[in-house]
Amino acid sequence: QVRLVESGGGLVQAGGSLRLSCAAPGSIFSFSDMGWHRQAPGKERESVASITSGGIINYADSVKGRFIISRDNAKNTVYLQMNNLKPEDTTVYYCNAYGIRLTLRFAYWGQGTQVNISS
Repeated sequence: QVRLVESGGGLVQAGGSLRLSCAAPGSIFSFSDMGWHRQAPGKERESVASITSGGIINYADSVKGRFIISRDNAKNTVYLQMNNLKPEDTTVYYCNAYGIRLTLRFAYWGQGTQVNISS
């Protein structure tokens, strides 16, 4: 069973910052693409940011210029630095490890971490 462990959520005021972390097993991290997603109540889960095993990064338009995704391959951890947070960023954030290994697709999810932004 592959387990992704997220941390770093919490409550901050609008304009503040949080850094989310997601630790993945070393057995999969090096070849996994990693992503952060969020899902508000009643809405579909959306991709926030992603970083491939090779370091290619993508962001949702809604977070460009405010969020920064990075990975530390030595620590098997992906981070999401969230700056200038807005009340609409309030929701649960999920970490995702995915890719193809030996012709098989895989995708693993963390349990989610709650982010609350007060106005």
